[in-house]
Amino acid sequence: MDKNWYAIKVFFNKVFKMEDILSDMDLETYLPVQKVRLRGLEHMKAAKLLAAVDANHRKDSRYIQQGPIIFERKPLVASLIFVKADDNEIQAIDNRLQEERILGQVQGFIYKSADFKKRATIPEKQMESFRLLTENGDGLTFYTADLVKLMEGDKVRVIEGPLKGAEGYIKRIKKDRRLLVCVEGVIAVATSYIPDSMLEKITE
Repeated sequence: MDKNWYAIKVFFNKVFKMEDILSDMDLETYLPVQKVRLRGLEHMKAAKLLAAVDANHRKDSRYIQQGPIIFERKPLVASLIFVKADDNEIQAIDNRLQEERILGQVQGFIYKSADFKKRATIPEKQMESFRLLTENGDGLTFYTADLVKLMEGDKVRVIEGPLKGAEGYIKRIKKDRRLLVCVEGVIAVATSYIPDSMLEKITE
């Protein structure tokens, strides 16, 4: 059965809990995060938490330890996670969210299509471009409203640098030309200034 990407909004800052639930279902997820190296008291606190974990408990997924260095994963977008699932799996997730809402645990919803008649699937190319920007881009700005209007303008593809392969729209934001990638109906992200020499226009 084919799998598609979906976006899930999670309430009350429990996005890492949702990530754990989806991981337990053996599903591929993407959580846009920034890795921040911890130092001083923050490092010591995280080290104690990680050291206290035994075989019966899950490690706190907020932290990544590489030898003596510990990083904290900080969401770039509040309470947003993506999951790749087939029809049966996304139905199971929806059922779980309905149950959890009643129990008062992990609450949230799966984004719907524009007509609210079905769950919104995210095209693979949009997801790839969004991941490229959120994993490698600098000076990112996120938008959650007027996404249709944001998608107006020249469509381009990045042909050089760490964002090579990303497709989006060129927008002038705060006097700079920036690459903007939209996940339709969910979110858009814009880079810092990007020169014309790194772009090629896409003709459709």
